[in-house]
Amino acid sequence: MALPLDICIRGDGIVGCTLALLLARERLRVGVVDPPVQAQAADASASPDVRAYALNRASKELLEKLRCWPEPGLVTPVQKMQIQGDRQGEINFDAAHNHADALAWIVDAAALQTQLKEAMRFSPQIEFLNAPQAAALTVVCEGKASTTRDDLGVEFEALVYAQHAIAARLSCEKPHGQVARQWFSNGEILAFLPLGGEQGNSVAVVWSVTPEHAAQWAQASALDFCEALQAVSHSSLGELTLSSERVTWPLQKSQAKQWVGRNKDLGPWALAGDAAHTVHPLAGQGLNMGLADVAELARLVHERDDWRVVGDVKLLRQYERSRKAGIVAMQTGTDGLQWLFSQDDKASPSLRNWGMNLVERSGFLKQWLAKQAMNF
Repeated sequence: MALPLDICIRGDGIVGCTLALLLARERLRVGVVDPPVQAQAADASASPDVRAYALNRASKELLEKLRCWPEPGLVTPVQKMQIQGDRQGEINFDAAHNHADALAWIVDAAALQTQLKEAMRFSPQIEFLNAPQAAALTVVCEGKASTTRDDLGVEFEALVYAQHAIAARLSCEKPHGQVARQWFSNGEILAFLPLGGEQGNSVAVVWSVTPEHAAQWAQASALDFCEALQAVSHSSLGELTLSSERVTWPLQKSQAKQWVGRNKDLGPWALAGDAAHTVHPLAGQGLNMGLADVAELARLVHERDDWRVVGDVKLLRQYERSRKAGIVAMQTGTDGLQWLFSQDDKASPSLRNWGMNLVERSGFLKQWLAKQAMNF
């Protein structure tokens, strides 16, 4: 007869898999189950995964500790970051100026997922499940469309932006030079994330546009799509060629009102990652926030008193309090930037670009912002 589970993780994405590996190191029996079909269908990950993630130092160190950091060709260290406004506003960050080996690391989403799954298969503490099982604690990592969260009756407060994201991969005429680039233009936001290692000439695209433009560009020819991107990016990487499918999804800022609790059928539970919160992708912090969630939960499990079970209410509430403050701060910042660059009145463009140039000329403030993004 199989031993009962200590932890049942609902969701086998990057956040759920990372948590499984962290808890397996605590000699806990962990079961990981795929999210329900409905949740997968509502998530961008159900389509061919063309996404890439900008990981900060804390995320990198966490994955290295688990021996799940991808091979060099699948990771691109970002040495510089260029952010351009719509009226000559500009901010430039440089790793060397901040005495860092990189500002961030761009990681292929599918490659990281594969690395984590392989590590899980070699852990005797982890079991892959086709359906949820009873456990001392259930952690929900099903993504923003979590059906388990809905079944628990948790209120999920969402601010839906008038934007959809378009993600794709491009081959570029010029090498990216380990530079992450972002353009704010006419209320829309375009990001090029460097891929293919230090000498690569491909990028992952995240283009935040109106729903109407998202539908238009999703159906446009590859040539028209690339010409539009080339115009917005001022041909910074030369001629662009589409090298993947295009995936679109609506953008929102959201947060569960309650992150932890106890259910008469499920027992103690906690939310993590996008099941607990989402943020606009303009800051590239979504996955970093989810990994920070599970790192904190695993830390509290590791440091708990010997007599305290993993589903202890005090432990779970401490996790919720610890993570909520940082999440709110990040959401407020990205929400403010999104709002500012979506305004089209006469005064806003001059004000926001003046602010960008002010940050660019500042010493301390610019350095502080860089360190916050790098998680130093």
